[in-house]
Amino acid sequence: MASFVEGLWQSIFTPGPTPTLLVATNVTFAALQVVLAGMLYATYSIHFVILSVLCGGLWASINWFANELKAHQQEEEEKKRRTQAARSPPPRAAPSPDDSETEVEAATSTASLRRVPTIAAAAAAPAAEAAAVSTEVEPAETHGELKHRVAEELPSPSQGLKSGVSTEDEWEKVSENEKDK
Repeated sequence: MASFVEGLWQSIFTPGPTPTLLVATNVTFAALQVVLAGMLYATYSIHFVILSVLCGGLWASINWFANELKAHQQEEEEKKRRTQAARSPPPRAAPSPDDSETEVEAATSTASLRRVPTIAAAAAAPAAEAAAVSTEVEPAETHGELKHRVAEELPSPSQGLKSGVSTEDEWEKVSENEKDK
């Protein structure tokens, strides 16, 4: 009995309907119905019948609300679990020692790939899970051509001349400017 009272006290400060709080609510409403039935028997007053009907309606609505809230919480947990499963990245293969790809090139190449669900996976799994199950990738379409930047008519000292394909020349110029300061 002491553990029930302690659990009831802690359930008051816990958000949502806890099992201990629901048991206490049901016991309280049952006791109220017994008292109202006793008062009806003692006085034969219609007021206690009306109070008993109101008490029963409130009791049923509280239990209905608690059940709906529990179902909604389970639904939200399921959605959260599905979104976390869909967001988790697939395991990546370890890079081979001869990979000479830089971080920027790797980010660009992985960003240009998008997931495409297969027909077999879509037929085997529900539509919501088909995207999470698919492991095939397809390169994204390229839009337009790559163009070189045109240098301004009056280049500033920090810009210098147009560099080649890499940015090593620009990094060297930055480090030279830092040494000058």
